[in-house]
Amino acid sequence: MTGTLVLAGTPIGDIADAPPRLAKELAAADVVAAEDTRRLRRLTQALGVTPKGRVVSYFEGNESARTPELVDELVGGARVLLVTDAGMPSVSDPGYRLVAAAVERDVRVTAVPGPSAVLTALALSGLPVDRFCFEGFLPRKAGERLSRLREVAAERRTLVYFEAPHRLDDTLAAMAEVFGADRRAAVCRELTKTYEEVRRGPLAELARWAAEGVRGEITVVVEGAPETGPEELDAEELVRRVRVREEAGERRKEAIAAVAVEAGLPKRVVFDAVVAAKRAGG
Repeated sequence: MTGTLVLAGTPIGDIADAPPRLAKELAAADVVAAEDTRRLRRLTQALGVTPKGRVVSYFEGNESARTPELVDELVGGARVLLVTDAGMPSVSDPGYRLVAAAVERDVRVTAVPGPSAVLTALALSGLPVDRFCFEGFLPRKAGERLSRLREVAAERRTLVYFEAPHRLDDTLAAMAEVFGADRRAAVCRELTKTYEEVRRGPLAELARWAAEGVRGEITVVVEGAPETGPEELDAEELVRRVRVREEAGERRKEAIAAVAVEAGLPKRVVFDAVVAAKRAGG
């Protein structure tokens, strides 16, 4: 019989949040695959448990190479426990490749549910949580970041992002540019830790605050786009949106099509607005 792959959530801050089953699984697993073996050692010491099985590293740098090894262990009947530095494996952390490979070989996959920065930030944000999208980390390059944000500019569900503290001010400024300066958001910092902080406000205001410097693990929650109708977007605004997309590198035809979708208008209406603006400008 094949073994079992167990995805285990780990504390995102407070060690007391560790799932009760985590210690049991750490002690029982034949193989423990950890994103950082040093952090795993600190975790097991805090929980008072000693893994009986083999401990191996499993991180972005060796994920592709190590996945076949772990799948072989699973096919051979081993119980493999996967843990990351914080939160649930596969959620912006290593794990997806291993799960996909295990499923392909008909290996049982289960989980020890645990803390999640995504859900914790959502709950604390004060923004609608009935429908949301998790967007992970944005691209580091400014142009690519703007393009990614424009893809969800009309998304009405609440958006959740992870971000590095040294890029937070640029990211919030880009969000204010694309989503609007007054779009509500919440920056959740150091969740469940000693210096936990949730800063709420309009994107432009949060960008000014972040420019002063922010430390710690960051999760950003952004309000979804408001309900809009064609009558709310005049020709000038349609043209502005097309120009923003063109400046980001999109071809005019693609930009017009995208803006038409955002505005809920026929492409011809947006095209005519662009042509009229060009004529008016000489």
